[in-house]
Amino acid sequence: MNSKRLKVFAVILPAALALSPISAGAEDLLQVFRDARGYDAQYGAARYALQAGLEKLPQGRSLILPTVGVSSSLTRTNLDIDGRGPNPATPTTRTFNTGTYQLTLSQPLFRPQNWVQYDQAEFQVRQAEATFGQAAQDLVIRSAQAYFDVLSAEDTLALVRAQKAAISEQLAQAKRNFEVGTSTITDTHEAQARFDLSAAQEISAQNDLEVKQRTLQQVTGKAYDKLRPLRSDVKLSPPDPNTMQTWVDIAEKQSFPVLIQEAASEIAGLEIKRTRAVNYPTVDLIANIGQTNQTGSNIAATGSLITPTAIGLQVAVPLYQGGFISSREREAAANFERSKLDLENARRSSALTSRQSYLGVINGIAQITALEAALVSSQSALDSNKLGYEVGVRINIDVLNAQQQLFSTRRDLAIARYNTITNYLRLKAAAGSLKEADLAEVNKALQF
Repeated sequence: MNSKRLKVFAVILPAALALSPISAGAEDLLQVFRDARGYDAQYGAARYALQAGLEKLPQGRSLILPTVGVSSSLTRTNLDIDGRGPNPATPTTRTFNTGTYQLTLSQPLFRPQNWVQYDQAEFQVRQAEATFGQAAQDLVIRSAQAYFDVLSAEDTLALVRAQKAAISEQLAQAKRNFEVGTSTITDTHEAQARFDLSAAQEISAQNDLEVKQRTLQQVTGKAYDKLRPLRSDVKLSPPDPNTMQTWVDIAEKQSFPVLIQEAASEIAGLEIKRTRAVNYPTVDLIANIGQTNQTGSNIAATGSLITPTAIGLQVAVPLYQGGFISSREREAAANFERSKLDLENARRSSALTSRQSYLGVINGIAQITALEAALVSSQSALDSNKLGYEVGVRINIDVLNAQQQLFSTRRDLAIARYNTITNYLRLKAAAGSLKEADLAEVNKALQF
């Protein structure tokens, strides 16, 4: 399947979330991801796990190739000979050296279990590659999630501070109106209560921002002074293709969890064959050549040079191992059945994830549209309540409620945008097609 990119189009919207200027040194999403790729411990461990997994193939191949070994030894012997009997010989002492070496070659001719294990190695490599692919996609998701969590926390803090400033103005106005007798002390108390609440919310928002920043730092190894936010004039398009079942079908076939379990099921099925093959006879070709060089021996003072050469077949027939092989066969059969159910569970889980992510994108886009309209309405309601308060047809609590509604809508709109984008990335991940290019496409939606 070709990579489906997130399309971003400009539309005319109020700059509701442009609450702070973007510094020249602000980092974007793509740079944050690249920092994470070089630092994140989970991704680094997955990379080495892939390297280890790739070695399964040469290890499996070695089982069907010949083995060659050489051995040698050097011995020095001191021989003391004492005579015995009625006419003993003269005692003598003799010293001699013995040097040997042997070159041995063994080539499996009939070892079916080795060929099965070689086949297993190919699927083990596939499993390692799929596991690494899953780790790479997971890094993209975690980087984007941590990035947008920081942006969300920054938006919340900025909105709380803006709301606090607005309430402060409303409080000052309520006090002035009370002093001149145009309002009651109740208006002042209500504004003061809202101001105190906003101060507490500011502390909570500041703490949440610091937590989110530390979470991002754990992924990337860096602390960022400023991150580039989303543009306030962006519109997110539906997934392409725009049908849930298409994404589900793709996820059930090519998501990395499914690929991992497919490889595991193949390995488990081959393990049954390998276990059964242990019962078969084995035939190996054995060849060796050696040489023994002696300067003397126990029975002669003269030396010798012996060069033996041998070639032949070695046959081994397993007969009985206390029931071990039969038990291994039953174990392998049970593991194979389990692997098939694990594969089915992986398909169902991938299908569920794709459905949830697809609905998250579709509903998120609808929610964004509704919140954009609600933002305009909330601003109009606030302006109307302020005017009504000035002419005496609205009370102070009406203005405060309208302010609260406006800032809540702004916050919800920002969160909806972040959630929609991350759900889109999760949808691509569920389909096994999430790549850095998708993150680069999202990056274009940021302010530069």
